[in-house]
Amino acid sequence: MLNMKCLNSFTAIIALTAGVFVSLSGKITPQQELFENFEKAMNGVRFSGFFTVDGSKNPPSEEVYEIQSVQKFGEQDLWIFTARIKYGQKDVTLPMPLPVKWIGDIPIISMNNMNIPGLGTFSAHVVIDGNKYAGTWRHGKVGGHLYGKITKIK
Repeated sequence: MLNMKCLNSFTAIIALTAGVFVSLSGKITPQQELFENFEKAMNGVRFSGFFTVDGSKNPPSEEVYEIQSVQKFGEQDLWIFTARIKYGQKDVTLPMPLPVKWIGDIPIISMNNMNIPGLGTFSAHVVIDGNKYAGTWRHGKVGGHLYGKITKIK
């Protein structure tokens, strides 16, 4: 007769083995499904909203980012965002490797002192919640908040 400790170990081995077989069977894992849904949701979208500047008495300024495509890159938290960025007098489209962290099923773009060619070095932490986004940003000694809506580009 098996004792409880042995039975629990045996049950754990069966559960792990079943998990490996499910992964090898070609069925999608919850994480893969999450990533696929994020990729679909972020392809061909426009982030339009506002940003503030800390310490400024001016009202929030408009901002627009057009995301052409998003694709998972490697095993880490990196995603390639191909985006059109309008910032001041600049208007550029470029691929950017951006870290995306997850809190449950909520993605957070989280970059620290990232150099964006032609634009400068930025930090930003942006929560994506359905068709809304909100977060903080920093460019050198200047920073603030940002927020807005996400819509499909027609």
